[in-house]
Amino acid sequence: MVKNHYNVIGVMSGTSLDGIDIAHCTFTHQGQWNFEILVAETYDYPSIWVEKLKNLVALTTSELVQLDDDYTHFLGRAIRQFIQKNELSNLDAVCSHGHTALHQPQNGLTYQIGNLPKLATLLNETVVCDFRVEDVALGGQGAPLVPIGDQLLFSEYDFCLNLGGFANISSEINGQRIAYDICPVNIVLNRYANILGLDYDDAGKIAASGTIDQALLKQLNALSFYKAPYPKSLGLEWVKEWIFPMIDSFSLSEKDVLRTFVEHIAVQISNEINFKSNASVLATGGGAFNTFLMACLSNKTQNAIIIPDKSIINYKEALLFAFLGVLKLRNENNCLSSVTGARNDHSSGKIYYP
Repeated sequence: MVKNHYNVIGVMSGTSLDGIDIAHCTFTHQGQWNFEILVAETYDYPSIWVEKLKNLVALTTSELVQLDDDYTHFLGRAIRQFIQKNELSNLDAVCSHGHTALHQPQNGLTYQIGNLPKLATLLNETVVCDFRVEDVALGGQGAPLVPIGDQLLFSEYDFCLNLGGFANISSEINGQRIAYDICPVNIVLNRYANILGLDYDDAGKIAASGTIDQALLKQLNALSFYKAPYPKSLGLEWVKEWIFPMIDSFSLSEKDVLRTFVEHIAVQISNEINFKSNASVLATGGGAFNTFLMACLSNKTQNAIIIPDKSIINYKEALLFAFLGVLKLRNENNCLSSVTGARNDHSSGKIYYP
């Protein structure tokens, strides 16, 4: 479906479990790509779904298959509600990431729930989804996938930094787009805010009241993942295996855990952006609202940290999955081997029709 204008919906659910981001976007191609986010909304997860999604890695195969079916129906209702509320019509596609249940690219495995063919029937719309599987089958990490969008939609920035459940970054190095996960962010910060009965640490205020535990910080920064070359990606399994047990072994107060982990995040991100001087860093994702985290990062770099308007902060990933879907409809490459380590660039994703 090659044309100059696309009217699509992008859908993203991240590991921080802050909800389903849905964005109605248009893309126009006139020598270069231009976009507009027309309307966007986050649908919060009910507590029952938060608990289910937290425990995906512990499910048996049959339990995961059943949950995939249930989640597809849940996701379909949310998207349908968004379409009806905003009276949307003449959509080219709904482009959905789904929600990552398992991500073990080293074992040739990645699984996102909510990507079943029935989603197209539930919505009565063309659906483009399941973007990671093909890349992993080609020997890639299956993540991050959004750098093609960074390259074609946000090329004016030296770095595109996303602060969601994990921090990931993309940039142009020697004429090639490269990208990788840096470290966990909200997947860890939210866990310790949850212990205090909060959904998240608003603006990092609790972290700001804590004290850095230097011994824990040293152990965190010494994790072998940080020394590994890209391409590389992280998943909930890695956090549960390495991060949570390490933090909990120190028996710190939640505010000291939060303060120490914010420092860890700032150290790891600054390590990745300080090789360039006078660079511009576009910061998006929920972590960009954590003013204490952003201040800690700014203190560790001379580069300009640029925080865009709220629609880009909140919905850049939904926008970029919408764009991946458009590229798939055009049968154009939307997954870069220089980013994921796959054997070749490819047009990833599956197209389902109602």
